Amino acid sequence: MPVFKIHHITKYQYNKLVKESCNQLKIFPYQHHAQEILEQNLQITNQPEVFVFDDYWGNKVGTFNVLQSHQEMVIESKLTVRTTGLSNLEINTKASWQDLQKDRDKSFNLLELSLPDTINNQVAIEEIIAILNVREASIKEVVEQASTYVFNNFKYIKGITTVETTIDEIMQHQSGVCQDFAHVLLQILRTMQIPSRYVSGYICPNKNGLRGEGATHAWIEAYIPTYGWAGIDPTNNVWVTNNHVVLAVGKNFNDCTPIKGTFKGPAYQKLSVYVSVGYEDGNSFEEINNVVVDVENIGVKKFEITDNQHQQQQ
Repeated sequence: MPVFKIHHITKYQYNKLVKESCNQLKIFPYQHHAQEILEQNLQITNQPEVFVFDDYWGNKVGTFNVLQSHQEMVIESKLTVRTTGLSNLEINTKASWQDLQKDRDKSFNLLELSLPDTINNQVAIEEIIAILNVREASIKEVVEQASTYVFNNFKYIKGITTVETTIDEIMQHQSGVCQDFAHVLLQILRTMQIPSRYVSGYICPNKNGLRGEGATHAWIEAYIPTYGWAGIDPTNNVWVTNNHVVLAVGKNFNDCTPIKGTFKGPAYQKLSVYVSVGYEDGNSFEEINNVVVDVENIGVKKFEITDNQHQQQQ
């Protein structure tokens, strides 16, 4: 059972004083049987009180306000977590579409997570499904086929998409990062009415050379009858094992955004994110992302209420 030490620093810098920064955090590990939180220390500029609650999806959410004027806000999380799942996921089930229909009919949550988004190019999604061996395969096998399709047909390229990129845009240029891969796979599975949810977290096996390592990462979980929720990572085309640390789950990225908020003041904003993953043998992996959000917000009357931009998951 591996133990990971994860250091996550999010820094906002402004060229002018801002105030009343109201923020929401989803950087607390998700509570489930496959991971154990050994320690977490959270430090925030001006040490505001953090109010914690559980949201609709079962995520632990923190909210806080930095009321004082400031030109920099730093949110620093030091997390030690033990993952207790298997190193090789075995889903020994041949659950059928009839089994899935029975489970879905009994659960509003499964029904909700079976509904695809409304997009312009739904025809392209239908064409992908037509390629898959849907009728003769089990639910597990269909999920694997869909993940393999995304992995083989979409290029992993950083910097060409943002948190605002739509599924239609991803389908058009056939590339992106883990967040985009996850959204496309969700659309495919939900079109087939397979309940699926977006997952944010960290991917830790840097020694294996997986895409998205050492940064905030995203994948999906599909519901498989007789087994339950099973994570699959289309960016790397692997079932999720004890190398992934889950922070939050939801219908899409907006439900799982690690950090987002608003502030008052006309200012240029810069965002940088540092993530370090340390291993029991003393080795570590570090990555720094400087996110381009230098859009000046022009004041309305005495102030402007603007968004704290958040980092795209890689």
